[in-house]
Amino acid sequence: MEIVLDVYGGDNAPIEIVKGAVQAVNEKGGYVLTLVGKENEIKDILSQYTYPSDRIKIINASDVITNDDVPTDAIRKKTDSSLVVGINYLNENDDAKAFVSAGSTGAVLTGSVLLLRRIRGINRPALCPVLPSVQDKNVLLMDCGANVECKAANLLQFAQMSSAYSKCINDKDFKPKVGLLSNGTEEKKGSPLNKETSPLLKSCQTFDFVGNIEGRDILSGDVDVVVCDGYSGNIALKSCEGTALSMFSMIKQGILSGGLRAKIGYLLLKPVFKGIKTKMDYNKNGGAVLLGLEKIVIKSHGSSKGETIKNSILQAIDLAEKDIIEKIKNELASN
Repeated sequence: MEIVLDVYGGDNAPIEIVKGAVQAVNEKGGYVLTLVGKENEIKDILSQYTYPSDRIKIINASDVITNDDVPTDAIRKKTDSSLVVGINYLNENDDAKAFVSAGSTGAVLTGSVLLLRRIRGINRPALCPVLPSVQDKNVLLMDCGANVECKAANLLQFAQMSSAYSKCINDKDFKPKVGLLSNGTEEKKGSPLNKETSPLLKSCQTFDFVGNIEGRDILSGDVDVVVCDGYSGNIALKSCEGTALSMFSMIKQGILSGGLRAKIGYLLLKPVFKGIKTKMDYNKNGGAVLLGLEKIVIKSHGSSKGETIKNSILQAIDLAEKDIIEKIKNELASN
């Protein structure tokens, strides 16, 4: 099995991307990691590490797609970029099961949708990140930014795909609880899109549709999957991330300005704070999966460092071993 890695995607490329690659092959065996990018530079960075040399190979790509590029133009014109070369390699090789990139979200989405085959029947692939929850279980947010404008049929497919994903990562056969993101829990609340989508979700037999949920309930753990359009989902995701970072900053400021008693209290509670921070750290979960394609694509955070890249690679391996694509197909066929 091969996992393809875009070495020049992300704010900290290529040094941190290569670092994460080495960490991944040193931590887990059973696959080959294919690094795509400027070959000579990649070799220079790799020379600083010890790793099984037969587990990493390099495909040269001389160009780079940046956040300043217009995604559709970049995919069409920068054909020798690490992103385009990597996705094409993924598409053309049966042994290549997944593509990981921390590059421009728009370019990763555009390139994947244009160059890879969709699962039969899927109208729009969508991004699905894994979020922590109060109840120590994973919550999926689907879609978090790939599709700004959606129809009810799209949200139905989002629910079906993310339901299969939830069963896959939880490694058990159960009926995930699915909630529809809205401005109130009452059935009469929500946009026209929500009201049109609700009956479709109710009719599905492979998951338990619990109705509308509000933004404050996303991390409660009361549901396994939160379904929404990409516009609402991206705002919700960034709000969750920003709130967590802001809360830690406010706590730190309070401790520093609270005198001796506050500092003693912090020392006593330090293990608790550390545990909460670890739980809220997106680096631990890898990246967001672009569901709906015949190959696995993982969009890692743009500011990813080595640990996040490593976890995104291990996430890709896990999903490939659990055959997530086939599970999504079975979910679609069951409804």
